[in-house]
Amino acid sequence: MRPIVFWENAFMQWIEVTVRTTIDEKDTVADLLQDFGGQGVSIDHEGIPADRFDDDELPLAPMYAVKIYLREDERSAETQGEIEALLADHGYKPLYRHVDDQDWAEAWKAHYHTTRIGKRLIIRPLWEEYEVQAGDLVISLDPGMAFGTGTHPTTQLCLAALEDAIAPGVTVLDLGCGSGILAIGAVLLGAGKVLAVDIDPLAVEVTTENAQQNGVGEKIIAQEGDLNTVLNSARRFDVLVANILARTIIEMCQHHLGEVVRPGGKAIFSGIMVSQSEDVQVALRQTGLTPVNVRQDGNWVAIDAIRPHS
Repeated sequence: MRPIVFWENAFMQWIEVTVRTTIDEKDTVADLLQDFGGQGVSIDHEGIPADRFDDDELPLAPMYAVKIYLREDERSAETQGEIEALLADHGYKPLYRHVDDQDWAEAWKAHYHTTRIGKRLIIRPLWEEYEVQAGDLVISLDPGMAFGTGTHPTTQLCLAALEDAIAPGVTVLDLGCGSGILAIGAVLLGAGKVLAVDIDPLAVEVTTENAQQNGVGEKIIAQEGDLNTVLNSARRFDVLVANILARTIIEMCQHHLGEVVRPGGKAIFSGIMVSQSEDVQVALRQTGLTPVNVRQDGNWVAIDAIRPHS
């Protein structure tokens, strides 16, 4: 899960980490960096304006810039050393640039546009207009500094899985809620109540704001916490969704993750690379969940699971 935000300073500095690579290697580099970028990974087409990324007449960009953002704090130097060591094994050297909150936000806005996901869901940035079509369920979102824009395959896989998993009135746990995009999507799809939990207080604040923006604030409770917070509350859910990291999912499976799902309930897990899928499925079985489907988008998968009645 993501590191806790340090609130002592109202003004926060960020470190932009950039790795220049080719079209063939961009996904590999993104996979290497994804564990470090709590706000996600961006892949920029060098030399192509952001507003023309979807122009079919443009040739493929010869070089790409893969970027993540690190909060500048007492662990920054240690984290940069870890990144450099990992990248060196693959022949890459990162570039660094210091940015403030506003620069960070604007950098993401340049690559964040209205996106259709699955059959009904539309992700619309607040700064873009969209003409709603019949049957559309629109999530209007400003992720701010929290993880979850809807552009990453892991988020899109989760949203598509939620379309299949949500029945009217079900209760949902969004574990590691980030921007609240999955919690909001669940309510729009028919969920009765959602508990959105994150260890990052900023994510809790952003989720609350985005839920209110989308008119579903009364059905989403966002709170700071983790798996133990939920287990200790004795609350159990019809649907669990967790878009985090494979190693975190595996670790939580060793701490009774399956118990937060009611017997007969469903669970959706993503943030998992194809190469990690089998290990995650083994861990899910050990915590009492049965994998029933694997969805794939490029190098990423989402795993649908159920908790059997007995």
